[in-house]
Amino acid sequence: MKVISNMSPSLLLIVSFSGAILIGSLLLMLPFSTVSGHLSFVNALFTATSAVCVTGLIVVDTATYFTLFGKTVILILFQLGGLGIMTFTSLIILLARGDISFSEQSVIEESFLSKGGIDLKRFLKDIFIFTFLMEFSGMIFLYFGAFSKQFGVAKGLYHSLFHSVSAFNNAGFSTFSDSLVKYQSNILVNFVVIFLIIIGGLGFFVVRDFYYFIKEKGKNKLSLHSKLVLVTTILLIVGGFILFFLIERNHSLAGKNGLSKFLITLFQVVTPRTAGFNTVDLTLLTNAGAFLIIILMVIGASPGSTGGGMKTTTWAALLLFLRTKLRGKENVQAFGRNIAWEIIDKAHLILLFSIMVIFGGVFLISFFEGDKFSLQQVFFEEVSAYGTVGLSLGITSRISSYSKLVITLTMFVGRVGILNIIYAFVSEKRGAKFEYPEEKIIVG
Repeated sequence: MKVISNMSPSLLLIVSFSGAILIGSLLLMLPFSTVSGHLSFVNALFTATSAVCVTGLIVVDTATYFTLFGKTVILILFQLGGLGIMTFTSLIILLARGDISFSEQSVIEESFLSKGGIDLKRFLKDIFIFTFLMEFSGMIFLYFGAFSKQFGVAKGLYHSLFHSVSAFNNAGFSTFSDSLVKYQSNILVNFVVIFLIIIGGLGFFVVRDFYYFIKEKGKNKLSLHSKLVLVTTILLIVGGFILFFLIERNHSLAGKNGLSKFLITLFQVVTPRTAGFNTVDLTLLTNAGAFLIIILMVIGASPGSTGGGMKTTTWAALLLFLRTKLRGKENVQAFGRNIAWEIIDKAHLILLFSIMVIFGGVFLISFFEGDKFSLQQVFFEEVSAYGTVGLSLGITSRISSYSKLVITLTMFVGRVGILNIIYAFVSEKRGAKFEYPEEKIIVG
């Protein structure tokens, strides 16, 4: 315990996720976890990482390859990964001894909160109450909306629970081989899953902030963070919907009726925000449609949520910075507030390192696979892994073990956060201040 308490929040986060992945891998390798009684270590590691990192990429069909025990292990893993292993651990410790360590508090604050002054113990309990209510409600709606009629009571409840938890945690795992394609015209299933994906991807701080804003009829002002998240999310959904429909209306949407076109389009622009479900065969997408999905996957969900990606606020900060420079102003502003330059610098770092990780992954997979897959397929797969989305153009199960390890590492980096990994292993060295002479270079 002393060793853990001395760890930095970033390192503690990495250790907790790594531990969960390792334990999950071993459990999935047990003979009674799979129908065949065998799962290689690489495939077990890939599946466990995909679950804990709430990605949803699969190398074996979850619906047919795993037993009820194996599927339940996967469900538990993406429930743990969605909220964060340390969040669960902290709640258990809090209930057991009434207090949590400083390191545990730091992990939770950095993961979920954009400002201080909040009762952390109450906030932690609110997270679990809210999660339970959302997942339970989703399960009930899915059960009565579709699954009870098709599967009966026991199986219907299990399918409903699995998909509700998977959707809220933006995991993308499904107990159906074709994900949710067969329900592409089911209004209730679509809207329940879409709602769970969005609410899970907003971030718990934003949901709490908005709740008190509504409850107190605007007296409790929304924070700048919440405003940016909500506005960016709405713009992405609306803008993505219009573009996807215009691009795909005569292609993947061809032959569908008006309602189906609306539901498929809405679902496909929400799910890349790190959820990973699909209601249409993605291999039917045009190049432009696939690229739009890639853009949405890179942006991802919001900080402090169950989703991954570079995050909505990162892109909002970058675009606001661009607007500031184009207007010749000094401070980056939004909603009557200045955004600290420290945040802008952090956004640039995230962008830079994200590009390096994605391009590096694409290069390695292309090297290992040769010309077996197109560059578009490889790029789509790598971005999906980094954004912890789980969408694929159908190559995941066909890549080599080396490429699987590349994707596994990418999923881990995408969920834990590239800056957390850097901060965990690169310490700031303080010494005597010394500045080199300044000299200009030509850029652009």
